[in-house]
Amino acid sequence: MSSTDTKRGILLMILTMFIFAVQDGLSRYLAGEYNVLMVVMIRYWFFAAFVLTVSAKRAGSIALVARTRQPVLQAFRGVLLALEICVMVAAFTLLGLIESMAVFISYPLIVAALSGPILGEKVGLYRWAAIGVGFVGVMIILQPSGGVFSPYALIAVTAALLFALYTLLTRYAARKDTAETSFFWTGIAGAVAISLVGIWFWEPMAPRDWLWMLGLCITGASGHYLLIKTYEIAEASAVQPFAYLHLVFVAVIGLLVFNEDLRINVVIGAGLVIAAGIFTLWRARRATA
Repeated sequence: MSSTDTKRGILLMILTMFIFAVQDGLSRYLAGEYNVLMVVMIRYWFFAAFVLTVSAKRAGSIALVARTRQPVLQAFRGVLLALEICVMVAAFTLLGLIESMAVFISYPLIVAALSGPILGEKVGLYRWAAIGVGFVGVMIILQPSGGVFSPYALIAVTAALLFALYTLLTRYAARKDTAETSFFWTGIAGAVAISLVGIWFWEPMAPRDWLWMLGLCITGASGHYLLIKTYEIAEASAVQPFAYLHLVFVAVIGLLVFNEDLRINVVIGAGLVIAAGIFTLWRARRATA
């Protein structure tokens, strides 16, 4: 792979993380004004339409791309991601963007820790050490023994656990299904599941907020599209460390738009989590080299 492809991949990853941060800011605003389930449901409708369009273009047939030997697993993955998004958006409104994302970025370490028992992968001593350092960082962020600890932080922890499980199940599903098939089931199963629940929480939305909702839908779809393109032109191990810029962009939005505070324990803890995550990626890359 040429260095040009890698550079383009890095630039695309940075742009993707910025778009996802804007999406998170829009989610925080809309979920603060309306029911979380309704906001996520409308977002999923747009996402499902995007998935159908991309699937038809890539595979030439919706029936072909939807074919799977593990429909229960694929459907469960889709429902799990929809649940994770609801939990994370709720964390944004209750805990704030910065601290929610600072906790959430620990999910790659959870994936590394659970890859052994779930996927049968070998986790060496160095990776276990990195996982331990990362979880120390999470504890510093949470400050469970301090007077400033918020029980809402546990919502962000739950979101990280759910997304880690979704990631592991996606890797497991990839043993039998293509990425296109998994992508299809992610969007469609999630849209069906959230619609069955969210439709009961429908409430009128101000005309101005429909524009923000449109922005949320566009950033969600475009972010996923750019992420796909990123992994098409560059190796995942080369661009993945730049995914941590998501936290940086979210922090800027939280500070400037929502007047959130950036506490020193969050900075220190997030720094440890990011360092541990990058080290884990580096060890994984060496192991497959």
